[in-house]
Parts: sequence; C-alpha cells; structure tokens
Amino acid sequence: MAKVELKQPVVAEISEKIKNAQAVVLVDHRGLTVAQDTELRKKLREEGVTYKVYKNTMMNFAFKGTDFEQLSDLLNGPSAMAVSETDPAAPARVLYEFAKKAKALEIKGGVIEGKLYDAAAMTDIAQIPSKEVLLSRLLGSMQSPIANFARVINQIAEKGGEAAPAAEEAPAEAEAPATEEAPAEAPAAE
Repeated sequence: MAKVELKQPVVAEISEKIKNAQAVVLVDHRGLTVAQDTELRKKLREEGVTYKVYKNTMMNFAFKGTDFEQLSDLLNGPSAMAVSETDPAAPARVLYEFAKKAKALEIKGGVIEGKLYDAAAMTDIAQIPSKEVLLSRLLGSMQSPIANFARVINQIAEKGGEAAPAAEEAPAEAEAPATEEAPAEAPAAE
C-alpha cells in the first residue's frame, strides 16, 4: 500500500500537466551532459514548454483514458516529457533544434492536438514556425498594401493635391495623340 500512496502524487502531477496540453513529446535524454540538460530546459521554458523526467510506469498511469494514451508504446527506456499548453509545435521545434547539436537527445514521438506522430513526423512539425512568427508574417502581408496606399496619399498631399489633376489630364492628352496617330499608321501599313 505504501508504494501506491507514493506513486499517486506523481501520477496526479503528470495528469495535471497534460490536462490542458496541446502537445506532449517524449524524448530519450540518455547521454546529455548536465550542461546540455540545463540549456535544454532553459530553451524549453523560454517557449512555455514544461519538461520533466518521469518513470514510464507513472506516465503510463497518467496517460490512461486521455489522448496521450497513444504514447504508451513509446514508453521504453529512459523518457522525458515535454508539454505545451499554448503552442502545439513548440516542444517539437525546440527539441529538434537542440538535437541537431546534442546528438544524444533522441525524439521518440509525440501527440499533438490528439494525433500521434512518430519521430520522423516530429521533424516535419518542428519546421512549422511559431504562432508569433506566422502572425507577424500575416500582418506584414496585410500592412504592405496599406502602407503603399498611405505613401501615395502622402505624396499627393505633399504636392498640395497637384498630382490628382495631373493624373486626370494625362490620360486625356495621351488618348488624343493615339487616336490621331492610329489613322496615320493604318494607311502606311496598306
């Protein structure tokens, strides 16, 4: 009985972490140095991702009856869990980038928004830019036409509104010579 009582708080802690999670990624952290592990934890924290090493049996108990139960087949060997409640791609992105320089870190797989992905798919997910980057790209593409329009209006205002009448007169003048030249060219072509 004493062992079960000791395990319950750990299972409850894991359950609390995954309750509102959009993504849970499992990694094999064997071979990381203390310095590498500290750096990895810092990078994950900066992205709002919690990271902790748990016993596989504890994670298995906590995952039961949730979307993350799909991870049970990956719970072999040492496992650490990275959890994000806000950005579904954040754990994969940070772990993938870190694994490039720390070859000992191995991504096992994960569940993102209820769907199980293997290690290869996690590499693809890691390429997805963060929500902030996507939003800034969207806003940039929306602002560009507005900024151009504002520049044109500003140039017209700086010229004291002279650009508007000149723009209206120019097409009328351009049309007149074109109609006069057109008949002259037509006989020459015959």
